[in-house]
Amino acid sequence: MYAIIQSGSKQYKIEVGDTIRTERMDSKVGEKIELKEVLLIKDEDQVLVGRPLLVGARVIAEVREQGREKKIVIGKFKRRKGYRKKAGHRQEYTALLIKEIKLPKPAAKKIQVNKDTS
Repeated sequence: MYAIIQSGSKQYKIEVGDTIRTERMDSKVGEKIELKEVLLIKDEDQVLVGRPLLVGARVIAEVREQGREKKIVIGKFKRRKGYRKKAGHRQEYTALLIKEIKLPKPAAKKIQVNKDTS
């Protein structure tokens, strides 16, 4: 079974037991969080696709780590102008361990009663 979730502005394909790095979330290490933005779930021969999200589907994950990526160096340069500029950036991340993928509960079927008007 796998699912495609959205966290922040990115989408991730996940399975139970995977560790993913998402954009930073306000959570403490060891805390369990619930991700509700599930776009698709594939379970053996059944595929559930949301429009755009699956209502009632959830992913349970545990926060493993809060950290920062390696530094990316940004350099700007214009020839013959004496212009040089150097900057760096370190993106913050949250490492999540996927514990469980919960399928949405089947919708209750509406029963319509036809009333005789005779």
